[in-house]
Amino acid sequence: MRSLFGTGDASMVGFVPDGAGSRNRTGTLSPARDFESRASTSSAIPAAWDPGLSGISQAAANRTGLLRAVDTNGAGIIGPMRIEDFDFDLPPELIAQFPAQRRGDSRLLILDGSTGVLTDSGFDALPGLLSPHDLMVFNDTRVTRARLHGTKRSGGRVELLVERVLDASHVLALVRASHAPRADTLLDLPGGAIARVRSRENDLHHLTFEGIANVADYLEQHGELPLPPYIARLPAAQDESRYQTVYARETGAVAAPTAGLHFDQGMLERLDAAGIERAFLTLHVGAGTFQPVRSANIEQHRMHPERYRIPEQTAQAVARARARGGRVVAVGTTSLRALESAAHGGGVLPGDGETALFITPGFRFRVADALVTNFHLPRSTLLMLVSAFAGREHVLAAYRHAVRERYRFYSYGDAMLIQRAREAA
Repeated sequence: MRSLFGTGDASMVGFVPDGAGSRNRTGTLSPARDFESRASTSSAIPAAWDPGLSGISQAAANRTGLLRAVDTNGAGIIGPMRIEDFDFDLPPELIAQFPAQRRGDSRLLILDGSTGVLTDSGFDALPGLLSPHDLMVFNDTRVTRARLHGTKRSGGRVELLVERVLDASHVLALVRASHAPRADTLLDLPGGAIARVRSRENDLHHLTFEGIANVADYLEQHGELPLPPYIARLPAAQDESRYQTVYARETGAVAAPTAGLHFDQGMLERLDAAGIERAFLTLHVGAGTFQPVRSANIEQHRMHPERYRIPEQTAQAVARARARGGRVVAVGTTSLRALESAAHGGGVLPGDGETALFITPGFRFRVADALVTNFHLPRSTLLMLVSAFAGREHVLAAYRHAVRERYRFYSYGDAMLIQRAREAA
């Protein structure tokens, strides 16, 4: 069968899923922890101008999250979109607790966002689903050993998730304790280090580390790899390599860009042999990846800002792909958010920035044409992002199919290849 995604052949059967167009909603998966729950880091430029923003450039608005989404692709939703519109039933046994034996052993569910047609495949088929004209964009962030366990000097256990290292002694961190620590509270940490609480900025605490030379070095020695909360086990030796991409090089994330976990060196070499260009950017996945969507009306949700960098070479690669008529294939929602946050004209602006942008149905994508991604949590901002990319009903139908076919979900689970819906362009 000829693939809808490129010039390669796909030895699979395409079909329109049963129940496409249905708006039935089912139960949710309860969060496993308090501050580590069912959310995500998805952010990107929404669909249309807010009337009050006419005095700023679109690129500037993209970077600061000042645009407001308009529901032009809500797939039947009338009025404000609500959290229950992004719900599905997931049996707990489908949540992958361990990676596949090899990176490339994952299954691949292909979704055409314009038609809703699904194709079951394997991840090793990916090179044949792409064209030599296409460009793949990867996120090269590396996960920090960002979790620390300690005690409050006044008594009681505490858990830290260091979201951002500010300098040699200062960080922003999520602090989990029976009672939120006040300013000047002292936290005793492994290796004799002390963290002093300076202030609180929304969900994050500003901490000063004392008794150490460099906090980044300290985390590498004493920190714990921050596996997601739905992996109900302690980190093991294999996670040190398998919860990092093979191309990770810029340390600073608290969660892996999980779509990239499927790629091994052999797959990268096969993509090279197929003539498919690769480019890299950096988006450091922040603490927002563990924050739930607390508002029933999703338009009220606010994202944590995340740092990103678009190299000049990547901006040029996007321009070349556009010039030769190829697609920009984002590897992961983090790559997609960085690209869309830097969108300018038909390409992207190089440079450093922060994005706190939240994508929902109605958003018009300006850069990404296709997306490699994992399966995401019910009611999460990542599920909202892929719903914007391929249509909510198409995505929920694909997830129902994945549950029936026993695909593995979340960070160590299987993958999807999604072609953007025409309505989202």
